[in-house]
This record gives sequence, C-alpha cells and structure tokens, in this order.
Amino acid sequence: MALAGSPSHNPLFLLSLFNKHTHTNTMKFTTAIALLAIPAATAFAPTTPAFGVRTFTAPNQFDFTLDAKKSIEDLSDADLKGKKVLIRCDVNVPLDGKTITDDTRIRSSIPTIEYLKGKGAIVTVCSHLGRPKDGPEDKFSLAPCAERMGELLGQEVKLVNDCIGEEVKATVDAAKEGDVIMLENTRFYKEEEKNEAGFVEKLAAPFDMFVNDAFGTAHRAHASTEGVTKFLQPSVSGFLLAKELEYLDGAIENGKKPMAAIVGGSKVSSKITVLNALLDKCEKIIIGGGMVFTFLKAKGLGVGSSLVEDDYVDTAKEVLAKAEKLGKTILLPSDIVIADKFAADAETKIVSSDAIPDGWMGLDNGPASTAEQKEFLSDCQTVIMNGPMGVFEMKAFEKGTFGIVDILADLSKEKGAITIIGGGDSVAATELSGRAGDMSHISTGGGASLELLE
Repeated sequence: MALAGSPSHNPLFLLSLFNKHTHTNTMKFTTAIALLAIPAATAFAPTTPAFGVRTFTAPNQFDFTLDAKKSIEDLSDADLKGKKVLIRCDVNVPLDGKTITDDTRIRSSIPTIEYLKGKGAIVTVCSHLGRPKDGPEDKFSLAPCAERMGELLGQEVKLVNDCIGEEVKATVDAAKEGDVIMLENTRFYKEEEKNEAGFVEKLAAPFDMFVNDAFGTAHRAHASTEGVTKFLQPSVSGFLLAKELEYLDGAIENGKKPMAAIVGGSKVSSKITVLNALLDKCEKIIIGGGMVFTFLKAKGLGVGSSLVEDDYVDTAKEVLAKAEKLGKTILLPSDIVIADKFAADAETKIVSSDAIPDGWMGLDNGPASTAEQKEFLSDCQTVIMNGPMGVFEMKAFEKGTFGIVDILADLSKEKGAITIIGGGDSVAATELSGRAGDMSHISTGGGASLELLE
C-alpha cells in the first residue's frame, strides 16, 4: 500500500502496544503506525520503554491512538453479554486440497472464543486464507476452517457465504448468546487489503465491538485488522495477541542474559533489518539456511552453486563488521551438507564450509555445526529462533533444523531457558520434530514476529 508522502516500496507496519497507567486500573491500548524502511540498518529507534513496551515514532498523519481497555479480560460481564462481537482471528492454515495439514492457528484462537462464548457474547470470526487474486475462489474458502473450529469448540460454527452484506447481518441478528459464526474469506474482496473505507464500514456494520486476536496479521493495516477499529468500540486484544506481545517484545526488551538469536531462511534481504536490531540486543547470533552462503561469500569463500544474493554481499560484510565492533559473536556453520541438485534424491556429502566445490549447493548444516551450536548456546537464558537451518522439508536436509530445535527444547526443559519460536517455517519444523511442547512459546506470526523483533 502506497501512502502519501512515502516511497511506494515502504510497507505499512501496524504494531499494537500496551502502556499501563500505574495510578489507575485502566489500560491504554496504543496503535502506532510506522513506516518500515528496508533495508536500512536502523528502521526505527524505540524510546526508553517501560516493561514489555516499545514506542515508535512515525509521521503525525499516520499516528492514531485507541483509548480502550487492554484486553477482553479487562471488560466486565455486562460489556460482553449479548454483544455481537467481531473477532479477527488468523486461520490462514496450510491445506492439502480441503484437508488442513496444520491446525495450530485455529487451536490458538480457541481460548479467546471460548471466553467470549462463556460471557454470553455472540461471536463472529473473520479471517483471510491464502492469496485470492480475483474474487472468490473455492480453494481459498474458509469452510474447512469453520468445520475444524466447530470440532474444537464442540458446536456448530456456521459459515456465512460472504463477509459483508444482508446475509451476514441476518445471520448475526438471528444468532443466540454463545453462538459462533465464521465469515467467508475477507480477501475475496480486494478492498480488504486496501483498507477501503466503504468496505470497512460494511464489515463493521452488524457488530457492537471488535477483538483482534490475529497476531500474524497485526502488522498489516487492513480493513479487518485496523479499519474496523474506527467503527467499533471497544476494540481490544484477545488472549493470543496479548501473549505474543508479552513473549516477543518482553523477551527482546527485558529478556534474561545471555541472549541469543537464531536467524535462518533463504534470503539476507528479508532478514537484514531484524539482524541489525538483534545485534543490538543479543550477545550471540547464529545464522543458518540459504542466507549463510551470502555471508560465506562476504568472507571471500567459494560457495559453488549455492543460493547467494550478490546484491547483499556488501550488506553481509557490514553486519559482520558491526558484530565485531560491538563485541558480539556471529556463528556461521563450519560444515555443510551439499547436494548436486535441489531434489530429495540428490547425491549428497558433507564438506567444510570453506570447501564447497563448483556445481554443488549447500542445503543444510553438517553435524559439526550442530555440535558447535549446542556449545555456543549452552549458557544462554533467552533464545529466539526465526527461520530454519536447511531445507528441512526434504529428509536428506532436515538434520540441521531438527538439531537446533532439539538444542532449544533441551535448554528450556533442562535449564529453564526462555525459548521462543517465531516464523512460519520455524514453527512448522518445531511441530514436525515433536518438541513443540518443550518450548516456552510458539509464535503464530511470521512477518509480524519479524517486525516486532525489529
């Protein structure tokens, strides 16, 4: 979305922050809109925060404040009983046809919905799914999500075939206290992502109040996340959103030391801002995934046919120089699992990271790297992971990612360290490993986690 007076390439960043007034029992719910400049080394500078709170500066025309209570738990029974509540959840789950392959995001939304139901509210869920291009597409229907949510709640979740209009109003008006309704995919309308005023008003019209429990989309100023707050009061957070902010923001600002971050994934370009921010906060950084090879090239090493962002080699050099200047340690893998092609049946071998031959590509960390990571993290009290170490979706290249997941799970389980998993691929890998239950917190947000960490 392009904003007046701003470069069109700057995405809009929506971050919900809480500021507790200690002299009263009320809460001030502040929403700050900031322009995130990428790949600037410092996208924005936080002021000195109170516990778990970060404040950002943005152009005046893009700032607004919602005076509201902090969360649904701060509302009285009378505030909720019989009220028609629109709740923005994130049920953007992976599907194989019509089969949900990971229902984590749906399960994460249940506590807030159960709470609202228990207080006698009429609950209507809205969400997006996938990236529809030109209006409704059956493959992006929320029907499987409504069915799965109904199974988890033990009651019918009625899916309305639209998210605005007379059918929505009639369904909500006919519902009883404790009923749960789900609207069809909000992104079937292009006006959703444009936050178009007319669409926002129609979306909000049938409801009395709004709850945002979709951390995964809280950084986007869309109609169903930001627009409706202008029409529905109170607008408050749900349990999931509050928990995400508490863990992610609290860990960064006030986490126990030593603190480490694990940054993986394929591209330096998508992680450079968070890397710079984490260098300011953490004593130790582990870099993994495809972005490793841009850093190895920055150190003058050959990388064969591995993924490299040549435009970011100088940026990688700057990150390494910054770490040295700050006295921080960046750990790169010492050995690499390489392959002759990007395929599950590729020929593979393990080589030193400074000996990748031409025509071969690195697709995972080797065992020596995992052992070094275990020692590197052994004294850490707070560890944040965002991004995998390799192509864990292929069995031949899963050991590096599952190895680091095991290290974190053991740190949390055996030493009481705070371990936070953020980012879609990191969460998927942790769930696949069977160690999700040993982590302190599994974030439901991908881009939102990154931008909050920034």
